[in-house]
Amino acid sequence: MRLTRYTDYALRTLIYVGLHEPRQSSIAEIARAYGISENHLTKVVHQLGRLGLIRTIRGRGGGLRLAKPPEEIVVGAVVRQTEDDLALVECFAGAGCAITAPCRLRRALGEALAAFLAVLDRYTLADLLGGRDGLDIARLLGLPAPGEAPADVTGAGA
Repeated sequence: MRLTRYTDYALRTLIYVGLHEPRQSSIAEIARAYGISENHLTKVVHQLGRLGLIRTIRGRGGGLRLAKPPEEIVVGAVVRQTEDDLALVECFAGAGCAITAPCRLRRALGEALAAFLAVLDRYTLADLLGGRDGLDIARLLGLPAPGEAPADVTGAGA
């Protein structure tokens, strides 16, 4: 099973925005933090907004925020909503195969896919943001730790 870059970017965007709460995030800063294309990320953010996972605020002072608490964002659901095709093999997508009816491979792969998604369904965005790992990720992304003031990136400090 391999997830698309689109789903990867969606999950990473949710992690970034979740770690940056309560402050707003921008597409430009998320793209810069991960070293990914702003244009591609814009499409991802648009879909996350349509799915009700991210709230976008337009205009001066705008940005991105989570639209619901991290505890309500289930990783498995995000994967299902952002992956175009979870068909592991052609017969999953309805393509003909001479051995489809008695094929144990199809059943085994179907069971494996269901198990994969079931594991992801046990995790929420809150699980991905929590504990020491969340603090380490925030530090790697250049985000302040919870309760810490943002770094002065303009050089115009107090």
